[in-house]
Amino acid sequence: MAARFRLLEVLAAASAPPSVSELAVSMGVDQPRASRLVQAAVEAGHVRREADPADARRTQVVLTDEGRAIVERTHGERMSAVERALDGFTDAEREQLATLLGKLADAWPR
Repeated sequence: MAARFRLLEVLAAASAPPSVSELAVSMGVDQPRASRLVQAAVEAGHVRREADPADARRTQVVLTDEGRAIVERTHGERMSAVERALDGFTDAEREQLATLLGKLADAWPR
C-alpha cells in the first residue's frame, strides 16, 4: 500500500503525465514493479492510462479525481499529525529540529 501511495504522490507532483518507465525511475523501482503498481492503481480507480498525444505508441499514467483526492487527504492528515506532534515544542526547538532535518536531508544518500 505504501508503494502505491508513493506512485500517487509521484504522479501528483509530476509536471506532465509520465510513462510507466519514467515512473519507475522517479520511484526508484524497476520497470516491471512500476507496471504492477500502475495496474493495481488502475484497478482501484486511482489512475488511468492514456495514449500520449505526441506519440500514440506511448502510454501515459494520469491520476484520476479519486487518486488526487487520496493524495490531498493524506497530505492533510500528515500535516495535522506533524502540527500535533510539534505542539509542545518551543520556537527554538522547532528551529533546531528544522536545522537538523535539513542537515539530514542534505546528507541523505542519493
